[in-house]
Amino acid sequence: MRAHLGDQLVIETPATGAARRDGEIVGLHHDDGTPPYDVRWSDTDQVTLVFPGPDAHIHHLEHEQPVGGRAVRPDADAAQAVPPAEAADPGDIGRRVAVQRRRRGLSRAETARRARMAPDYLAYLEERPADPSAAALIRLAAALGTSVTALRGGGMDLPPGQGRALLRPQLRDLDADECRALLSTHGVGRIAVTSADGRPAVVPVNYEVVDDAIVFRTAPRSVAASAAETEVAFEVDHVDEALSQGWSVLAVGPASVVTDPEAVRGLARRAHSTPWAGGVREMWVSIRPTSLTGRRITAADQ
Repeated sequence: MRAHLGDQLVIETPATGAARRDGEIVGLHHDDGTPPYDVRWSDTDQVTLVFPGPDAHIHHLEHEQPVGGRAVRPDADAAQAVPPAEAADPGDIGRRVAVQRRRRGLSRAETARRARMAPDYLAYLEERPADPSAAALIRLAAALGTSVTALRGGGMDLPPGQGRALLRPQLRDLDADECRALLSTHGVGRIAVTSADGRPAVVPVNYEVVDDAIVFRTAPRSVAASAAETEVAFEVDHVDEALSQGWSVLAVGPASVVTDPEAVRGLARRAHSTPWAGGVREMWVSIRPTSLTGRRITAADQ
């Protein structure tokens, strides 16, 4: 018996051959696909280690992908043939795979090795519209430390945190050094301000971390510009839906407009991206945190 990730394990009643239990194979313990398997049962959603008996069989997913009118195996050891080069037009899945791979600092070769697929197929997937099999997506998600749902773009229009809570969560305070590391060099965070009409507001902004200051670009009459010359709260967080864990960092401190022309030019040169909101946003605001706190939630045994 051999299986791939994503295949279905079916246990039948010996007398009638009717399925009495089935589940998705979500973990392999041997590279050749032989038992035992980690199986997520469809009736309980629980994952257990299974040594299949004579009343069990594997329902294989389709592991072949149509490429250039031919079927190829994305998990084959040999490199697959790739269709003739055309204008690159990666699909959404390919874009998400490429972004996650770069965030992890992984080469295509290393990612392909971890996902047990040919590097040429991974290159094709990242550079051309493609519809990889469920099994290929499961292996890619595991290799990239993300979920199949995230690679497919599911839940993009929903707030994070709708997954199941951990059975035994552990909430831990983060020290200042951990908070600085999680802030990293740049990203998207939220700034809490009092707007011009006196109402509270929370606005997402693209930010940079420069010399321990949090800086962002905005327009002079925007809501985010209301942060200037006031004390503000700035928050960044991350939620891992697949593992039901995450972290948040809160920085509190005075905000001011960067007025020195040389400093403004330096910030523009060092910026990792332009503001996602678009438009002319040349006003730089700097937050000097006087308080930096954070929390991380994980399983109790981690």
